[in-house]
Amino acid sequence: MLSKVFTSATLGIDAYLIEVEIDISKGLPYFATVGLPDNAVKESKDRVKAAIKNSGYEFPARRITVNLAPAHIKKEGTTFDLPVAVGVLIAEGVVDESAAKDFIILGELSLDGSIKPVRGALSVAVLARDLGKKLLVPAANGREAAIVEGAEVYGIESLPEAVEFLNGGRAIEPVAPVRTEGARRDQHSDLSDVMGQAHVKRAIEVAAAGGHNMLMIGPPGSGKTMIAMRLPGILPDMSIDEAIETTKVHSVAGLLDSGAALVVERPFRSPHHTISDAGLIGGGKVPRPGEVSLAHNGVLFLDELPEFRRNVLEVMRQPLEDGKVSISRALVSLTYPSEFMLVAAMNPCPCGFLGDSQKECVCTPLQVRQYRGRISGPLLDRIDIHCEVPAVRYREMAADGKGESSRDVKARVDNARKVQAARFKGIAASNSRMGSRLVKRHCELSKDSARLVETAVERLGLSARAYTRILKVARTIADLEGEEGIQTHHVSEAIQYRTLDRQ
Repeated sequence: MLSKVFTSATLGIDAYLIEVEIDISKGLPYFATVGLPDNAVKESKDRVKAAIKNSGYEFPARRITVNLAPAHIKKEGTTFDLPVAVGVLIAEGVVDESAAKDFIILGELSLDGSIKPVRGALSVAVLARDLGKKLLVPAANGREAAIVEGAEVYGIESLPEAVEFLNGGRAIEPVAPVRTEGARRDQHSDLSDVMGQAHVKRAIEVAAAGGHNMLMIGPPGSGKTMIAMRLPGILPDMSIDEAIETTKVHSVAGLLDSGAALVVERPFRSPHHTISDAGLIGGGKVPRPGEVSLAHNGVLFLDELPEFRRNVLEVMRQPLEDGKVSISRALVSLTYPSEFMLVAAMNPCPCGFLGDSQKECVCTPLQVRQYRGRISGPLLDRIDIHCEVPAVRYREMAADGKGESSRDVKARVDNARKVQAARFKGIAASNSRMGSRLVKRHCELSKDSARLVETAVERLGLSARAYTRILKVARTIADLEGEEGIQTHHVSEAIQYRTLDRQ
């Protein structure tokens, strides 16, 4: 007896259709799975067998062959448990095959027949909608899959419930569409909590307005991490398309909270400096998104930047430029999105007190050079804003007045982003993503401004990339002030944000 059901798996963050073909024939009891399955897929035979028996159905004591097509793509994970079990029951005449052919089915089986959640349900929902098929998923994945407009999603709790539903013996309502409920509702602390550091707040506002990468240099306890953690609170709200794409990455990585639907808060990822290059960029034996992809449409914060291994930092150069990560393996090549803001923090020297008026630095000039030399020039070139963060004085800490709230700063950032959206019309997401042609068109300088930039380039020995970064930051400062053209003081402020170049 031959049966066929449809399921799906993810490749990168996108899903592709898989046909599960099951042949049950005479012979000694045997269960074989073909089609490049990994160990988790091969082990599904034991889960399927136990789930079918413990759900009150008879498992055939014959030769069973399961083929996962297309056979040239490696299959991984526990997504195939439920479709294999349904296919076996179809071949045995327990389930109506004509009803099952309209569904894409996925789910992991427990030994008692209950169904556990799986990764990538959101991506599969997009595929089901595009193919005009219904989707049968674990109940825990129902809200996640129902985000996709136009997808007809049914959530089930157990194998017997799936059998009754497919046979028409049980009515299950489709999961109600989910549009605005968020998987994460992190309450970001307010920027007004930061005492003093007015020029740093200004720098982070400019960074948020243009999507610029930023590096903060200051002694321990000066507030670098505190300021960075408040950045997501002043970034523009995510659009529905950004939220769906961000949720797809987290879904594939298995990081969505149970029962969660949509990630609506911009991600803030802060990996430890002991992270590996595969952990940061993605990959591994079974490729998974790395921190740069988990920070997609959000912020990647690297504290103690020189403490990261150099090879780990260097792998960020390509995703910082391209906004995506390509991972190649022998059997497959994957691409993950990585449109993120890089915010990094570091001490000015190994002891942390170089230039501090209160504490004496004990580092030699050689030690300082070696410490800063851990960050390569090409990586620094890709960071638009370098900002010094001095120690906070007692007068600032004891002051009663509060600075501007995140809401007030966010309003200016939103206005600047609206100007950029109207200017680029979908060609670029923000000023930081302007290509060379857009820079020439929208960053035209007056004679005085051009002379100022020329002087800075010659005296500081700036690279062509650093020169372009100055123009982009100047364009953002002009947008914040509502200016059509770039003025001299915009350029001057942008040059001031190249601290390490000046040193």
